[in-house]
Amino acid sequence: MVVGTSDNLRRERIRTPRVGRHRGAAGAESFSGSFTALGQLAYAGARVSAHVVDLRSGATLVSIDDRIVLPTAGIGQVLLLIEVSARITSRELGGYGILDKTPGDAIGAPGIWHRLQAPALPVADLAALVGATSDSLATNVLLRHIGLEAVRTRTESLGLARTALLDLARTTRGPDDAPQMSVASTAELAWLFATLSRGEIVDHVTSDRVLGWLALNADLSLVASAFGLDPLAHRSTDHGIRVVNKTGVDFGVRAEAGLLSGSRTGVSYAVTVQFADADLSTRLRVIEAIRTVGYDLLEYVH
Repeated sequence: MVVGTSDNLRRERIRTPRVGRHRGAAGAESFSGSFTALGQLAYAGARVSAHVVDLRSGATLVSIDDRIVLPTAGIGQVLLLIEVSARITSRELGGYGILDKTPGDAIGAPGIWHRLQAPALPVADLAALVGATSDSLATNVLLRHIGLEAVRTRTESLGLARTALLDLARTTRGPDDAPQMSVASTAELAWLFATLSRGEIVDHVTSDRVLGWLALNADLSLVASAFGLDPLAHRSTDHGIRVVNKTGVDFGVRAEAGLLSGSRTGVSYAVTVQFADADLSTRLRVIEAIRTVGYDLLEYVH
């Protein structure tokens, strides 16, 4: 990634201590490792954003360029799941209604449906596949049925101005396609998950259904890799902690948003890093820095 003037200015902002922008009003001392790890990525040229909120007190614990808009890959699927859940609640859509896959929907990984023989699945099962594996085929079938515009309308109704699902899942993106599947600010993502936890996204039934789908997520490779949970079975509390999360992974993008609860408190969090994915060592440094955020979150809630 070419480092331009704007990146140089951003680096200077990060080097300059600004309590209101880069540190929370409370509990920031618990996240010194996160600030250091993410700061080192920023100094190396990555675009870094993070936001953490204590769910009990409402205090902002981490705030690092949390209003900038960055690519978030599959995290935008949360917006699709909210629209699907809202329609099931209002009975505009039946959870047991069967949707067929077509050749135009099919792309490669992520997901498993393109490897299965079933030509059609119920709506609720497709949503579960999206929550569990970010299934691209299930995503595209749901979007074909619901419409991207309906997801955008729902997103705007929630008051999200910097977060959007922009496009279908695609293996490659041409000049006529959106450059990213989704974009978001970490401040809005952390707010979205906190609001889901309170049952205030549409209503309790809708919110709980979305959280149930997301609780199936098998990708614990980023922030949640620090929690020591079974990637395939972590819906219930394990050693006093529970996580519900959604990851976004693309070339040069690693992002995660979620909820972590422990014996002391709970947090809503979001971390996004956009970086020059030039070699494996760079990618591993990014993943390790994001994992450091997870260690700090675990220490804070547990």
